[in-house]
Amino acid sequence: MADVAVIGAGWAGCAAAVEASARGHRVTLFERARTLGGRARAVELQGMLLDNGQHILLGAYTASLRLMQAVGMKASDAFLRLPLQMRYPKNAGGMDFIAPRLPAPLHLLAALLRAKGLARADKLALARFSSTARWMDWQLHQDCTVTELLERFDQTERLTQLMWRPLCIAALNTVPERASAQVFLNVLRDSLGARRAASDMLIPKVDLTALFPQHAAAYVERAGGSIAAGCTVLAIQAGSDPAHRAWTLHTNGDGAAALQHFDAVIVATDPGRAAELLAAIPGAPALPGFEHEPITTCYLQYDAHIRLAQPFLALIDDAARGHWGQFVFDRGQLAADQSGLLAVVVSTSATAIESGQEALIAAVTHQLAQALQQPELLAPRWSKLISEKRATFSCTPALARPAAATGLGNLFLAGDYVASDYPATLESAVRSGVEAARLVAA
Repeated sequence: MADVAVIGAGWAGCAAAVEASARGHRVTLFERARTLGGRARAVELQGMLLDNGQHILLGAYTASLRLMQAVGMKASDAFLRLPLQMRYPKNAGGMDFIAPRLPAPLHLLAALLRAKGLARADKLALARFSSTARWMDWQLHQDCTVTELLERFDQTERLTQLMWRPLCIAALNTVPERASAQVFLNVLRDSLGARRAASDMLIPKVDLTALFPQHAAAYVERAGGSIAAGCTVLAIQAGSDPAHRAWTLHTNGDGAAALQHFDAVIVATDPGRAAELLAAIPGAPALPGFEHEPITTCYLQYDAHIRLAQPFLALIDDAARGHWGQFVFDRGQLAADQSGLLAVVVSTSATAIESGQEALIAAVTHQLAQALQQPELLAPRWSKLISEKRATFSCTPALARPAAATGLGNLFLAGDYVASDYPATLESAVRSGVEAARLVAA
């Protein structure tokens, strides 16, 4: 049994802690905040526990679903599971695309044939993209932007606006003009190109901390480990304790400094903090710098009778018109105590938030009222913006991302920025944590 320190209790750190515990190690999970979850966590708002950002997971997120089951979270209790869909409000100029529960790839063919709001040219373009991507085995000889990929595949302007652009922004949190086409294809390969259930959309019915981090912490403690919340790791240095453990951590919890010794360390913080910790260790690799993209969620509380036709709907974003929202979620269809609460997601929101919170809230309510043709949406009972300014890295073509192994004995990295097929998602964070824990065992 090794004593393993995991620094950072976001989703990557929680996954690393669970996997290391499952492999028989004694884990100490350090988190400087009091709430677990990192950039995907619960916040208290108007007496409710809501998320710092509305998320959708996919059926393709096998590592996340496996670990949730391992820590005792049943998927049927945790998620509203919906078939793949891109549905816009009626009479809003969008489309209605929903996959039936048929075996793959028949579910996509049926969805395409039944889709409303797409012309024949749009449907042919979508079929051409899908068949060509499969023929290419979802691989490019050289990475390019998503926009360049769509032009190469002769995708129509309307299909790009209603399908590819919102999917790209939702998956990569990077606009198609700058987003990596290969990473986008990786996501499509594991969802649209896999079994039907992999393309299902999973909307959490509980807050993000309760969805996994809270259960992960309890699992670690049951396995004999410990959770050090409110404890900051100030530095990592080569160990020199009598037991010859590999690493010593300088920590500061509740105002008390301490030295703690471990056989292995997994650094699962954000890349900026990880770079700071590694910079003080002789021989440690330098981490690349990342550009970051914000995500903003606008919560709007209306009277309880306000309800969407579906649990969530896509919106047509148009910066020129001040329409910033890409999706709106009906929280009342997810939690019984949240009737009338809508959550509008504004990904890649740097430009949208420049004019300030009040201006963005006003713009979002006008967009909703127009799209849903409901003037009463102009006046919510209360509203709140939550912006995660460094929500994800900007997922650009051929982006250099570090490996989990640092080249230093039993010191590893975990995080959604670590080298992976995926962009900065909960799944990539979880996979990186699992991989780091496996490297400890190796």
